[in-house]
Amino acid sequence: MTNDELADLAASRDAYRGRALFELIYRARTDDEAADQLDRLSRLATLREDRVMHLVNHAWAAIVGLLAAGTPHARARAYAAFEALDGNDQANLLEYLGVERIEDADVPSM
Repeated sequence: MTNDELADLAASRDAYRGRALFELIYRARTDDEAADQLDRLSRLATLREDRVMHLVNHAWAAIVGLLAAGTPHARARAYAAFEALDGNDQANLLEYLGVERIEDADVPSM
């Protein structure tokens, strides 16, 4: 599947949306377009409302995936995506990651 097709699937309510999201996360390590798609997806209300567990939602997964990709482009997209979250979601994500600033997050590569 192309990045666009994966992004469309991740944005849907399909049972495979999580797998599509994780494929984009995997690709973001070597593909800036995949990182751009993850940034875009993290801003969708459907991903912000779609909880994986407790506070963790698919938008957080996209942001953490961008951090894990580790490239300068992916990290820049992660920071921008984080800034687009509301203040409460930002605080919760920082607590989840155990850091005071998103720039300090050290997420192992996936």
